Amino acid sequence: MLVIPFFIQHRGCPHRCLFCDQWTIAGQDRDGAEPLDQVDRLRRTIDSWLGYRQRRRIVQLAFFGGSFTCLEEDQRRLLLETAQPYLRRGQIDSLRVSTRPDCIDDGIVDFLRSYGVGTVELGAQSMNDAVLQRVERGHDGAATIRAVGVLVRRGCDVGLQMMVGLPGETTASFLAGVRQVIELKPSFVRLYPNLVLAGTGMAELYRRGQWRPLGLARAVALTGRARQLLTAAGIPVIRMGLQPSPELQSRVLAGPYHPAFGELVASRDWYLTVRRLLRSAGPGRTVELTISPRDHSAFVGSGKNNLKRLGALFESAAFSVRLDGTLARGSFSYAIR
Repeated sequence: MLVIPFFIQHRGCPHRCLFCDQWTIAGQDRDGAEPLDQVDRLRRTIDSWLGYRQRRRIVQLAFFGGSFTCLEEDQRRLLLETAQPYLRRGQIDSLRVSTRPDCIDDGIVDFLRSYGVGTVELGAQSMNDAVLQRVERGHDGAATIRAVGVLVRRGCDVGLQMMVGLPGETTASFLAGVRQVIELKPSFVRLYPNLVLAGTGMAELYRRGQWRPLGLARAVALTGRARQLLTAAGIPVIRMGLQPSPELQSRVLAGPYHPAFGELVASRDWYLTVRRLLRSAGPGRTVELTISPRDHSAFVGSGKNNLKRLGALFESAAFSVRLDGTLARGSFSYAIR
């Protein structure tokens, strides 16, 4: 699928959460564009991406950044109507919007569906009410449950965005939230480590010494555990970590930032998988793995760190790796000799 991203930069959202700087997260400027300017930018964005259609079967236009359904109805309608000619011509197959759980109700979803919106991403962030209150999110976990129910009943694909390492969130409460998300059966999930960005309320908490973010290793481990739980339940995790950009990197004051955060999580998972197989194989045996070429970089790890760690841990065991382009990313087969 080709997803055409269009960022509306914090428009519509009635709250300013402690962690939020949507302009920086989206890698966009604070443009303050008027509605008609937005329409012109939207058309230019769609036209510039449509050349990729030749290589992709499905094209989806996605409104990211702000809380789309919190916009005034005339603004929502203007943006959605701009996309309609592309839908009628078959140049775009469906639309996606990102929003808050408390900006979803029956009427809003009917409105979205009438304009061809097939996917809605909800910024749940946490399912723990105390955590949501501490970061001034403005809604509780029940709002996410209600919103998912409304969307699913009207045939929408639902994505949920969760944050790792929010103030007040413990390992137990975070994983309990992941299990609640699994019960909701979303179509996909994104996992974002919480970063301290300049100019946010979180930065003030950090400056006053009232809270400290997770370290990189801990954030990777927690994200990996969440990914394992979600994947085992058949729920794809389509992104781990924020999209890197010079603007984002320049504004990170603290926290588990890494431009390849998702690969760090995948690399750790591969290490744990191979370690488990080597332990089960026993001394003097060889584990022969077959993986997708797309997993090779994460498999060996940064600086071949996985290979070095495994070699030091299992001096009398060995493993070999074969690449198979027919395997799906993240899947593997193995034999023990």
